[in-house]
Amino acid sequence: MVVTVDQLAALVNGMVHGDGALEISDARPLNEAGPGHVTFIETERLARHLKSCRASAVLILPALRAKHSPNGSADHVADGTPFSFIEVNDPLSAFVALMRHFRGPERVQVSAISPQAVVHPTAQIGPEASIDAFAVVGEGTVIGARCRIGSGTVIGRDCRLGDDVTLYPRVVLYDGTMLGNRVEIHAGAVIGADGFGFRFQNGQHVKTPQFGVVEIGDDAEVGAGTTIDRGTFHNTRIGAGTKIDNLVQIGHNCQIGKHNLLVSQVGIAGSATTGDYVVLAGQVGVADHVHVGDRAVVGAQSGLYRNVPEGERMLGAPARPEGEQKRILLCLDKLPEFRRELRQVRQQLGLESGPERDCA
Repeated sequence: MVVTVDQLAALVNGMVHGDGALEISDARPLNEAGPGHVTFIETERLARHLKSCRASAVLILPALRAKHSPNGSADHVADGTPFSFIEVNDPLSAFVALMRHFRGPERVQVSAISPQAVVHPTAQIGPEASIDAFAVVGEGTVIGARCRIGSGTVIGRDCRLGDDVTLYPRVVLYDGTMLGNRVEIHAGAVIGADGFGFRFQNGQHVKTPQFGVVEIGDDAEVGAGTTIDRGTFHNTRIGAGTKIDNLVQIGHNCQIGKHNLLVSQVGIAGSATTGDYVVLAGQVGVADHVHVGDRAVVGAQSGLYRNVPEGERMLGAPARPEGEQKRILLCLDKLPEFRRELRQVRQQLGLESGPERDCA
């Protein structure tokens, strides 16, 4: 498919600066774009690469275009070939739209229940749902309209799935799991397994019964290989709009707020809670019964052992407010220097330096 810059601008409601007749055959990210491609730039950091850009067209914010090319595109060339700008208010969204345009319409999945699927006679399947081969749907389960159940997925008894839910291959929903509308769960995720609860009795660890289930709100997404445990006496809950990355562990009784972002390898111990719009970066560990307030941000590999106030930014293990932790890290880098200076001062004062050796 070959279209002009002017035609692309019309698709994304953009304004062309430069040659609108240039022909474009594909959309590519900045580091892969070459002649005949359209790319995008949405930050000042990326705008620094304009001089070396080889694409024929660039989607860009108006302010960035005005700053880096006040006279249009004539002063920006790569390999002797000028390129055109398409001003848009959201370059990333416009780029996604153009990628979809070049790649054509997505394949429409046929709504059908495979004869190789096992669906209990008491299960209720909504209109236009599809269930692929070797999937299992348990007794009393209700599946909403237009749901997509991947091959090898197992849905237990008495589960409730809203409309437009997508379960990729080999997802496991334990009995009683409840999913809202438009929930997306990726391959290999396990929702509703028993929580890790034991009591020490008579010299052995005795399992605590797990009576709760897992509830996941509308528009949530759960990544591949993630596990979310059922509650002990009440339900584990994931708020609407929360996005959970691959390989995340959420313990029993946790109450995760709305629109959280939980990045890969986050581990949340039982009965921990978060507010709304919380961000936990990669490999954050949260101790049991800790609460993370609304809009808090916790940096990668941090360890939370106490509550986090609303809006706080935390970093480190143990986690401290970001500014304080950064000052500590700066001091740690200078510890050998501080130790040498202290030893010199002690020697000048005629004091014993002690058995310690200079670690420089």
